[in-house]
Amino acid sequence: MLMPLLFGILFAGVQGALYYHARTLAIAAAQEGARAAAAQGGTTSVGTAAATGFLHDAAGDALTGVSVTGIRTASVATITVQGTSLTVVPGWTLTVEQSATLPVERITR
Repeated sequence: MLMPLLFGILFAGVQGALYYHARTLAIAAAQEGARAAAAQGGTTSVGTAAATGFLHDAAGDALTGVSVTGIRTASVATITVQGTSLTVVPGWTLTVEQSATLPVERITR
């Protein structure tokens, strides 16, 4: 009688950990991309490539269906990472979206 409840608690804990891990990977990739895009001489494409490279090296299967977008203006660079977290429930998808914004480096005299 208690076994279904215990399995439910176990699966909920595992699902929460998988979602948290995917969310952490997404924000780390967004920060990495924002740092590259905000550097002096950086571009949006450099930032998105840095975020994609980070995810390729670190994410594995934890974050799938990844989409990396970016915007760089004269004052700020923003990188957004969106993907799907692994789930323990078949057919259930959890979308993760994280953004990072940094000021663009400028040399002033």
